[in-house]
Amino acid sequence: MTDTSVRIDGNALRLPGGAAVRFVRTLRLPGTGTHALPPGLGEFPVRRVADYADSVPEAWRARGGVMLPVCLREAMWLSFAGTSEPAALQVGVGKVCAVSGRPWSDRLARSPQNYVVPPRQRWLDGINSGKGTVRQFVAVPLGLGATVEGQVTGEEVWGGVQLQSFALNEGALARWRRAEQERLERRRAELAARPPARTGGYGLARAAAAPAPSGTPTAFSGTPRPVAAMGLGVGGSMRQEIYQDERPLTDWAEQPSGRLFVHLVTPPEWRRITGGAPPPSPVDRAAYTRAGLPWFDYYDQEAQDLEPADPLQSVKPVGDWLGDDHEPWQPPSPHQVKQLGDAPGKPVEDGDW
Repeated sequence: MTDTSVRIDGNALRLPGGAAVRFVRTLRLPGTGTHALPPGLGEFPVRRVADYADSVPEAWRARGGVMLPVCLREAMWLSFAGTSEPAALQVGVGKVCAVSGRPWSDRLARSPQNYVVPPRQRWLDGINSGKGTVRQFVAVPLGLGATVEGQVTGEEVWGGVQLQSFALNEGALARWRRAEQERLERRRAELAARPPARTGGYGLARAAAAPAPSGTPTAFSGTPRPVAAMGLGVGGSMRQEIYQDERPLTDWAEQPSGRLFVHLVTPPEWRRITGGAPPPSPVDRAAYTRAGLPWFDYYDQEAQDLEPADPLQSVKPVGDWLGDDHEPWQPPSPHQVKQLGDAPGKPVEDGDW
């Protein structure tokens, strides 16, 4: 029997079939202009809902999955580093597809495409709302209409983030493994033929260093009560392509290999539910820029960008709903923008959603 369990490895969510997802803290962009990719400022901690059954709302227990602490109007991006084999990964924001803008589906679709394909798609920073650009994921409370879910569907019911992965079928996976082995052999031959290179300096990674493993969580005794539900709205625009899948749809399994619901919780509720301290507030973006720290651009010349998703192009940034709380924008200088590119633990319980 195929294992459909999702597991937590540090702060990574490992879905069956090889997909790995991390939620990364970042700087929130202004609502105007188009910007480089903001840096990673560490990973959000994730915890299984089932480990805190006595203190989470009943609806959360029914949906299962995991939870993570996020500040009001904090920005995030999804990292797919560590994905071992190609996967078709659906990403929902309040059960609205972040790629196509269509309602959540249990099937893969191509017209329009409703998934991304890690590991080629290294990151997803927001919704597919422009040609070669995305609008940044930003956390907002439900009930104001500011979420993507509220603006696209007219109601706010689900909130959170939904993930669902599909593996390659046996034939397609065997072909990929053969091609990958041949690629690695060619790469080793090329490296062996080159003279030794002088090394110096250091490589730049987009993500900040991962925090130390948190260990096994201990359930915190508390009384379940209503929790201020959180969802994702959008912030500023940045240059990022969402790549078109080059494989035929028939290469993918018809049924998902795994899925889970990701609940977003405010820092005070995180402390009440888990008994632990949430991460500190995000760093001030002007201070980050003044310190000369890097921003990023990434381009893959062999990949094809998807067309903008019609339902998502009209989604307004959270500042239009809540007002702008930022100081004047201080853009990074050109030299700060770096060019990139040409499972242990208990399984996470799924639920009804």
